Amino acid sequence: MNTMQVTSVLKQYWILIVLIIIKFTLQFLLVNGSYELHRDEFLHLDQAFHPAAGYISVPPFTSWMAGFIYLMGGGLFWIRFVPAFFGAATVFFSWKIVEELGGRLPSKILTSILLIFSVYARLNVLFQPNSFDILCWTMVFYFLIKYFKNNEVKWLYLLAVIIVLGLYNKYTIIFLIVGLAAGIFITDQRYLYFRKPFYIALALSIILFSPNIIWQIANHFPFLHHMQALNESQLVYVNRFDFWMDQLKFGVIGIPVLGAFWALIVYKPFKSYRFVFWTFVIVMGLFTLARAKSYYSLGLYPVLFAIGSVYLEFVLKKWTKVVFSVLVILHVGAFFIIVKYLMPFQNPSEIIANNKSYERIGLLRWEDGINHALPQDFADMLGWKEMAEKALIAYNRVPKKELNNTLIYCENYGQAGAINYYNRNKTHGAYSFSSDYIYWLPDALTIKNVVYVGNTPDQNVLDMFENYKEIGVVENEFSRENGTKILLLIGAKQSASDMFYKIVANKKSNFDIF
Repeated sequence: MNTMQVTSVLKQYWILIVLIIIKFTLQFLLVNGSYELHRDEFLHLDQAFHPAAGYISVPPFTSWMAGFIYLMGGGLFWIRFVPAFFGAATVFFSWKIVEELGGRLPSKILTSILLIFSVYARLNVLFQPNSFDILCWTMVFYFLIKYFKNNEVKWLYLLAVIIVLGLYNKYTIIFLIVGLAAGIFITDQRYLYFRKPFYIALALSIILFSPNIIWQIANHFPFLHHMQALNESQLVYVNRFDFWMDQLKFGVIGIPVLGAFWALIVYKPFKSYRFVFWTFVIVMGLFTLARAKSYYSLGLYPVLFAIGSVYLEFVLKKWTKVVFSVLVILHVGAFFIIVKYLMPFQNPSEIIANNKSYERIGLLRWEDGINHALPQDFADMLGWKEMAEKALIAYNRVPKKELNNTLIYCENYGQAGAINYYNRNKTHGAYSFSSDYIYWLPDALTIKNVVYVGNTPDQNVLDMFENYKEIGVVENEFSRENGTKILLLIGAKQSASDMFYKIVANKKSNFDIF
């Protein structure tokens, strides 16, 4: 590589650095300060304090990241930083895919813009498994492209490692594994299955993932029960037609993606990468059959952005800069037109004042299939701090000598997680019968008092206590938790503890925790 080529490469990487800075900046600027964390984020943050090879809700990778967040102080900046970092890394590896395909600077920039100013910005705000999931899918395609281009076995071993990390993060990557296995078999790249390094990589992945497999067996495969509960409570409402329409709403199926499909079918230099096309077809088919949530598919698109951009660059030749500039301007412009629908950018009052436009595009329909005042994800980011403060008031009314026998019980995992986040080091842990929390309960607590968060308990529960007081209620009218009560149940009878742990045992044995 001569001096001019080195200078050109360094210049391109400076542009990549600028794009990544833009990516990070947007992730922080496009969230209105009236919003808090999402209910799922509170659960994932709590997982940092309960090390395990697996969890009921998700595998443990997110909890490892939660540990990092708390190591850095546990502040909002670091909670936002982690998914933003994974989003930036997705931009980086997509850029590298373009590089491997022989693309020049215009296709690298276009691919990056498609990722930065798009629905990916929404996912990269939330501390959930989705951001790392998309990064893993992108890296899987990158390592496979590297291997099929150079036949260097190190890429297979790196592929094995990243697939295992993907499995430790979110089991939906199994869909990708199945799609890739079939897609590679259909194409000329099936020779991979006749090479010894493939089976070494496969053995490596099984060994690395075995702690989670053992955990699943020891705990009677909670993953399967969770998927069944998810299907019954949420996925049953997913319309298969809407799944495909959402791909259009996301803005991911545009000229570069259509160009990628065409290139993978007819463009001879991309023949070695035709497995990407078949993987897309198979995975999308599986998602459709499984009634998957529409955003599950987003891991498939970064590689298509890269392939389509490189192909368009080849086709357009001298017109590349002009056409790509127009595409970039149109894409960025469209993003800022729809950003209020995509990101929690407007405060709740502004959304409700213009909720007809949200309703028309289906954003007010929640997982229960009913329209509400705010998009569900936005409503799930409100009212938590207020609830935690009122729970702390109730907790502080308990005599100090009775605190060790006081249970903070919440009706859902979001409530428990929010109290544990905002009241950390101020109260004992809050627990719930839902999700992972039921497995974190103290084994033999003699209950004297309960800080109860939720709806007013049944009378037979109240009768187990000498007295009870309503301390407060969540008053944020925009919150999904609006109306949630905080009660203090005082002076429990012995039967309260016995009944409580009987319910716990029954729910555990029947996996009635979702």
